Amino acid sequence: MQKSEMVCLENPRVKAEIEALDLLEEAVVCVESWTYVPDGIEDMTQRIVMCYLYMRLGDHKDTSHFAYPLDICAKLNGDFEVMKVLSLPSSESNRMVEFSEASGTRKKFDRRKIRSTSKYHPDLQPERRNTTKPYHVVQPEKPSFKTEGNLLTWEKWRMRVGFNYREGLTIHDVSYDGRDLFYRLSLSEMFVPYGDSRSPYPRKAAFDLGNNGAGVNANNLQLGCDCLGSIKYFDAYHHTLAGDPVKFPNMVCCHEIDDGILWKHTNYRTDNAVVTRSRVLVLQIIITVGNYEYIFAFHFTQAAESNYEVRATGILSTNPIDISDSVPYGTVVAPGVMAPYHQHLFSLRIDPAIDGQKNPLLIEESHPMPFGDPNVHNPCGVGYVTTKEIVAKETPLDLDVTKARIFKIINENVLNPVTGTPVGYKLVPHYFQMLLAHPDSFHPKRSEFGAHAIWVTKYVDREWYAAGEHTMQSLGDVGIASAIKGRNESVRDEDIVLWHTFGTTHNPRVGDWPVMPAEKMMVTLKPVNFFSKNPAMDVAISKQEVNKSVSVRGENCCEK
Repeated sequence: MQKSEMVCLENPRVKAEIEALDLLEEAVVCVESWTYVPDGIEDMTQRIVMCYLYMRLGDHKDTSHFAYPLDICAKLNGDFEVMKVLSLPSSESNRMVEFSEASGTRKKFDRRKIRSTSKYHPDLQPERRNTTKPYHVVQPEKPSFKTEGNLLTWEKWRMRVGFNYREGLTIHDVSYDGRDLFYRLSLSEMFVPYGDSRSPYPRKAAFDLGNNGAGVNANNLQLGCDCLGSIKYFDAYHHTLAGDPVKFPNMVCCHEIDDGILWKHTNYRTDNAVVTRSRVLVLQIIITVGNYEYIFAFHFTQAAESNYEVRATGILSTNPIDISDSVPYGTVVAPGVMAPYHQHLFSLRIDPAIDGQKNPLLIEESHPMPFGDPNVHNPCGVGYVTTKEIVAKETPLDLDVTKARIFKIINENVLNPVTGTPVGYKLVPHYFQMLLAHPDSFHPKRSEFGAHAIWVTKYVDREWYAAGEHTMQSLGDVGIASAIKGRNESVRDEDIVLWHTFGTTHNPRVGDWPVMPAEKMMVTLKPVNFFSKNPAMDVAISKQEVNKSVSVRGENCCEK
């Protein structure tokens, strides 16, 4: 990215077009480079980088350049040579043209776009609320978890913390109370395609793991900012192209949070209440990929549930637009700034080991019983039952909220002593609209996992990536669908892998500017008939002498 910016800004043709814009004297031109992706039109026989130009105003280096997108783009080849300098479309009717074709029609930068509402750094926007009182997370007897190297134990959980260049945080050998649950949990891939149909924007479609790497783009987390309380940090190591090790400190934060009530009951006859608060163990990383930040966190609860939470924040990717114009595939968030519609698709890879390696997938649905059928006893028409089907072969599957369809990873060789049914864990999905790009376009060919919410496959060594191992110039036929196409493997009583596609269709709001509030997505793995009773029944009851809460009396005083 740094080399692309240097080459681009030193190119005489690029310099000439910047000069023609007649920018403000304080303007600093910045370059945002994007890996070129197939669009079905342009040649892909060599690596291409698209360099989009932006303007930063003033000397402060944390001024957001995304606030001033310029309608200039340079196309670089794999040898970092400028091949073309392009004029970007600035209205619904505009189309991209090469500047040599647009001679004599060059527009100057419209200074009506200058404003002061796009700053976010506290040096530049010092006005902050002072209404929030300090909030301290204190554990006077130290945290409840223990670590030894990458081995982590907490409550009845035991696991190993992993980290690598591509996936970032990975979790291994997860067990609860001595019983195996998961062999490996990881984010397999992330795909972010943009919906602006005008060239060159169909080429903005990033695999943020396969192309860029979640691990190498992870933040150095800081005390009191990204996590609160008593924090254990895990360092990571990468290497240079020469093979020299590089330490990346504080890549993963581990801490406990209070998560509200775990369980409670009040006996209305005696008015006696018993309540237990929920403590959750969090393992979290944060990555910055260009304009966006993503917070990835595994949560482990005292009720043996595991949640995977994704939060998206950061700055919207922006395109230039003429004042008073609009487009049907984006939102104008500031004068001259259009934030295009886009999707974020994540693939969570779940390698289960539910009381062993043989784990079929069971689909369960809830259906109303027939009403008025003399052969079915349902006189009031209120009855409903569940249907169950075990998946036989590797296949994609879809969600169906109308049937409350759920997916259970079970072990048919271990039966629950109370129900007599197989023990298992169910996937509680994050509901999401699948990939919107046309099936014949390159987006679905390159991101096969985006076609369905669930994929079940037989375990294959090193088959970790839902979009294939090499995504940079992928033309398709290398993802999860292609992997199972000719295999026709059985997944009944086999070692399986479950892949869940989830995400968000992000049609930006003005309230997402200049930095968007975090948008949260959550996937849960919940035990189903795995225990003979609520596994959190032995959690300590909440007591005031331990919690030391205070009662607020009046406006300015507190009473213990």
